[in-house]
Amino acid sequence: MHPIFFEIGPFTIRSYGVLVAVGFFTAFSLLYLEAKKENFYPQQILDLEFLILAFGLIGARALHILVNLDFYAKNPVSIFFIWRGGLAFIGGFGLAILACAVFTARKRLPFWKIADFAAPYMALGHAIGRIGCFFNGCCFGRPAVWPFPGVIFPGEAVYRHPTQLYASFALVCIFVILKLAGERRHARGTIFTLYLSLYSGQRFIIDFLRGDNPTYAFGLTISQFICVFIFAASMYLLVFLRKGNAK
Repeated sequence: MHPIFFEIGPFTIRSYGVLVAVGFFTAFSLLYLEAKKENFYPQQILDLEFLILAFGLIGARALHILVNLDFYAKNPVSIFFIWRGGLAFIGGFGLAILACAVFTARKRLPFWKIADFAAPYMALGHAIGRIGCFFNGCCFGRPAVWPFPGVIFPGEAVYRHPTQLYASFALVCIFVILKLAGERRHARGTIFTLYLSLYSGQRFIIDFLRGDNPTYAFGLTISQFICVFIFAASMYLLVFLRKGNAK
């Protein structure tokens, strides 16, 4: 755990904020360069990237605050300290996708083709951001028992699952799978729905090893309930889109 990279006078450069920014920059740069190379709506892709950044941050912070409402009710000023951590990806993803759907509808752009094009880079950017979680010490795992590997965070004497790194590795694998699938002939919307199913599946499984989220009915976290819905929706979308493409 290394939450602070360095300090310059009163300014503190935090690893979480840096790596989340690196994730956004890497994903957006590669996406734009490929869009420009393929002449695939490059200007519109650039506009969408700004929408994703703005609404993604708002949605991610909002969901995190709702899940930890007791803390933020007592510490309202902390709501604005996003550089210290506290971004729920699912909230940001949902609001960003909604904003993109509205934008593409108003501009009469092919939402599903653009979603397919962008999906691999969503996974790649998220993978880099998860490394920031590891440095920050958030999203930590439950105590690990042999033969599972574990890490000791500062101030603790127990080995914990490095769930942040598990998630990062899973997301890199998803990136590779989506890029390979995109090179093959596929129905419109297939790559995006594949991303939804793979992401929700790995998040559902890894959440069983996380030790930072409260559980509710059936011992599941709020994120796991959302992932069940996302996975079911992706399966429905896969059938719906294939029928639509066939017609």
